[in-house]
Amino acid sequence: MTTEENELYIYQSEDGEIVVDVRLKQETLWLSLNQIAQLFGRDKSVISKHLKRIFEQEELERNSVVAFFATTASDGKSYQVEYFNLDAILSVGYRVNSKQGIRFRKWASNVLNEYLTKGYSINNKKLTQSKAQEIIAAIDIMSSALLNQELVNDMGRGIIEMIQEYAKTWAILLEYDEDRLNELEVENSTPLSDWDYLEASSLVKSFKDELIKKGEASKLFGIERDGMFKSILSNISQTFDSIPLYKTNSERAAYTLYYIIKDHPFVDGNKRIACLLFIYFLKKTQIKTSDINPNTLTTIALLVAESNPSNKDIMIKLINRLLGK
Repeated sequence: MTTEENELYIYQSEDGEIVVDVRLKQETLWLSLNQIAQLFGRDKSVISKHLKRIFEQEELERNSVVAFFATTASDGKSYQVEYFNLDAILSVGYRVNSKQGIRFRKWASNVLNEYLTKGYSINNKKLTQSKAQEIIAAIDIMSSALLNQELVNDMGRGIIEMIQEYAKTWAILLEYDEDRLNELEVENSTPLSDWDYLEASSLVKSFKDELIKKGEASKLFGIERDGMFKSILSNISQTFDSIPLYKTNSERAAYTLYYIIKDHPFVDGNKRIACLLFIYFLKKTQIKTSDINPNTLTTIALLVAESNPSNKDIMIKLINRLLGK
């Protein structure tokens, strides 16, 4: 048992008669003279004599196994008390009580192994996060240079901007196992919103009329195939045991984009319609869209179109990450 704040472990003998608070510092265990005497059931003067011989015979170097730590006494005052580390404790143990010394050594080995493993994990995590920040900074520098010097076309610009946005999530994703994207629930101040089929159809029709005027769409644009568009919108709003299948508006927006692109519910114009409805739904539910510019949106749409259906969950979580700044 430990108390992390004080770095204390409690050692208890097999018979329960010996209970000692063991201090853990500097990657080793420490006991005071009184605690060593209690641990091995010997008078303090006996332990003191053994320690003196250990140092005189140069079995151990005193400066390397002795330290002074502030300790609160029974009177409530704090004193600097002399402590001895694990090497010194075991050296005494083998002289006065080898069996108890062996038990304590086994216990101490387990404690130290746990402590050092935990410490390595924490330090490794800090190192990994530091490297992630370096990578993100490098991406920002390189992409800025490319964009400022106009060395990329519009599609390349969209890819760079998307990489920049996604890179900012790496520090978080590194906390999880490889091949696992932790989905981010985007903050949303509005209630969960359902699609209205008539509203969505009207929006698609207005979009079609505008594009036809500009000569950017044919009469086939936006023609629904076999009620597929209505079915997609209905599925996005579906519930199971009165619980919504898609629990956030950002998730519903992402699935709207994905299903319209992948399922081709219209004869023509699926990607453009998907992007239109995606942005419309985000604005309708008051989700920030200023970070999704036309180039980034085009890149997302093409990624969805080219993605393997087995990667659907990854694509949805990627879109949600881009929304969750």
